Amino acid sequence: MPDGMNVDYDGLIPNNVDLNADARVRKALETWHPGYIDWWKDMGPEGFQEALVYLRTAVSVDPKGWARFDYVRMPDYKWGILLAPKVEGRLIGFGQHRGEPAWQEVPGEYRGMLRRLLTIQGDTEPASVEQQRFLGKTAPSLYDMRNLFQVNVEEGRHLWAMVYLLQKHFGKDGREEAEDLLRRRSGNEDSPRMLGAFNEETPDWVSFFMFTFFTDRDGKMQLEALAQSGFDPLSRTCRFMLTEEAHHMFVGETGVQRVIERTCAAMRAAGIEDPSDVERVRALGVVDLPTLQKKMNLHFSLTLDLFGNEVSTNAANAYNSGLKGRYREDKLDDDHRLLDSAYPVLRCVDGVIAEEAVPALSALNMRLRDDYVVDCQGGVNRWNKAIEKAGVAFRLTLPHVAFNRKIGEFSRIHADPEGRVLPPEQWAANRDRWLPSTEDNLYIVSLMTPVDNAGGYAPWIASPKVGIDNKPGDFEYVKLWD
Repeated sequence: MPDGMNVDYDGLIPNNVDLNADARVRKALETWHPGYIDWWKDMGPEGFQEALVYLRTAVSVDPKGWARFDYVRMPDYKWGILLAPKVEGRLIGFGQHRGEPAWQEVPGEYRGMLRRLLTIQGDTEPASVEQQRFLGKTAPSLYDMRNLFQVNVEEGRHLWAMVYLLQKHFGKDGREEAEDLLRRRSGNEDSPRMLGAFNEETPDWVSFFMFTFFTDRDGKMQLEALAQSGFDPLSRTCRFMLTEEAHHMFVGETGVQRVIERTCAAMRAAGIEDPSDVERVRALGVVDLPTLQKKMNLHFSLTLDLFGNEVSTNAANAYNSGLKGRYREDKLDDDHRLLDSAYPVLRCVDGVIAEEAVPALSALNMRLRDDYVVDCQGGVNRWNKAIEKAGVAFRLTLPHVAFNRKIGEFSRIHADPEGRVLPPEQWAANRDRWLPSTEDNLYIVSLMTPVDNAGGYAPWIASPKVGIDNKPGDFEYVKLWD
């Protein structure tokens, strides 16, 4: 089997990087470990630390058999350091170092830039666990509860992935960054998480499904870009993280689809043909489709802000330096330097949103965001097929990228979901038509009654078509009182 394929489970920290041969890094990680466990017990799933959860754990980086399933208490989960197998002779694929051998150590001139990339990526991982820590108490089924906890432990492992790189390659600076990753708290006024969307609350399961569909998809795009990195340990780390990230987006997409299916079935059974008759639909105890659209509008726009400014010197520098590529850089057909290329960027000019060509090297955030929008649209199309199949006259749509923005070209304007620029008073008058109102949020929270019997599901969501690990419909995914 290729080197690095299997995982060593003998020590405190499972790994496939021969940690036993690196005493300095092993000691640093073992010193960090108790603080991580304290953080998990303090900020991880509230009230479920002793529950036995049917979780998958990575035992290899072989895509054909990389995980095993078994019951485990979450604080005992085997978080570890897992890198995809090394590609011998790998070359840097873009930027000014294109064609040079990939770096195994941090290039001195890019040390600060790379540390910043690792820290920002690392900060998102514990943040989402913190945002979701209370959701177990209102889980609509043991199936969904288990999926939440699987997402949580894997976000924890992704934190370990970034901390390993910081500890191994950045010495004292890396150790300090690793400590800060445990010190910050989502939504904390004094020490918030680094990116805005990761300081928002996730108060209900519809929000959780939207978060895992939209915001974890941003994670996918960022990891895909970092997987192209000329710094080989980062590339290998992100390549394996993408294997786990796919499940998080699956949870989001299928979760929303199951909400749609249940709503449409309830409407059909009650003879309700008009989806906009919100009062009648809500009387059935399901999530009306217009409110689902509002939740989409919110989470999509919040996530777009994570891509940063459309025109960015930092993104250009990271690309030119060979540290962060484009989405699937290795599949693109151009010179991979972009020095003489242009890319269209949307801007608001004289009250109208218009396209403007800018140097491609400075528009990398815009390009990654465009790729993200296309990826999101595929999932939305599948949701609309479910609505169409149910015979309901309604379509979910992604709002315009200028809608509800706090960062970038559109942060200084107001735009409606179709991309029309509005005066502030018109935006304020229509805000509750486009984004969840207090009443909408209170209604959704009112549905969040937990269901904790094996095979049971809350009345606002359909059961999944297939169980986890091919288990039957009444399988006890979480043993709460073992």
